[in-house]
Amino acid sequence: MVVLSAVLSGCVSSVLDVDKRAIQPIPAKLMGQMNAKQMKPSDPILVRIFKQESELEIWKRTRSGRYALLKTYPMCRWSGKLGPKVRNGDRQAPEGFYTISVSMLNPKSQYYLSFNLGFPNRLESALGYTGEALMVHGACSSSGCYAMTDDGVAEIYAVAREALKGGQTSFQVQAFPFRMTAQNMAKYRSDPNIEFWKNLKEGYDIFEVSRRQPTISACGRRYVFDAQFEGGEPADPLAACPPMTTIEEPALLAKRDAEMRAMETAMTTSTPVAVHAYSDGGMHPSFRAILQRNGAKELAKKTSRTLVPISRPDAALADPHTPGD
Repeated sequence: MVVLSAVLSGCVSSVLDVDKRAIQPIPAKLMGQMNAKQMKPSDPILVRIFKQESELEIWKRTRSGRYALLKTYPMCRWSGKLGPKVRNGDRQAPEGFYTISVSMLNPKSQYYLSFNLGFPNRLESALGYTGEALMVHGACSSSGCYAMTDDGVAEIYAVAREALKGGQTSFQVQAFPFRMTAQNMAKYRSDPNIEFWKNLKEGYDIFEVSRRQPTISACGRRYVFDAQFEGGEPADPLAACPPMTTIEEPALLAKRDAEMRAMETAMTTSTPVAVHAYSDGGMHPSFRAILQRNGAKELAKKTSRTLVPISRPDAALADPHTPGD
């Protein structure tokens, strides 16, 4: 992973007002969409990332207290394959649950603007996973990051900045291999990462049903959601979970039951994918069409103000996974 310029720390004003890139306003069109959905720039946000679909979503809390989708951004480039990042240099983009504070915003990124995902998180560190400077950033180049183009990351950065200025101390990023539908889970049932993905789906389903941010704990070598533990939060993510209580909404229980039935049905009609076929990461079809039609240099002009080259363009064109496959 290319080490980006140091992530600054400190109070909101000293971190966020460094230069013009970092203080660009939220575009008027997006402000209009916020207003139509009863959102304010200062309202909290939540981010979801989907590798296979090459999309990043920004959700924003509304007056109802529930989150609603503000905008979906096409992702220009991610690297590696489906599955978690395990070691430094494996080119894998992370999958999991991450907490982003203001000190993790980087207004002087070499890829225009960025924020650090905080990989490895507490669970990943305990499991011995290694890596550093795993970012959501601009341009269309990745060796473990999520590249959103300069224009895309400028908008994402502005929305995150205003939420943090508004009083949200941190926001949650949920990074998934794909949209965790029953059909996709059935399709990848033979993948070696399926047990890990089942764990991610627990958090995915909570948000799908409740439209609220789940609380994240770690014990028993896995994520645990919306739990209260005797004696407080578990100290060791690798140790067995202490006694705990969870209160699950009837709607969530119904969702899990319906998903289980749908997965059983899908297993009878779909062929399992044992090993995903990514050569080296993916690219949203909208960018791949430009790359195929006009070449890597022209795509670089459209995605980076400093003409950062497209990373491994041949691999991007070889990506066999498109929505609907």
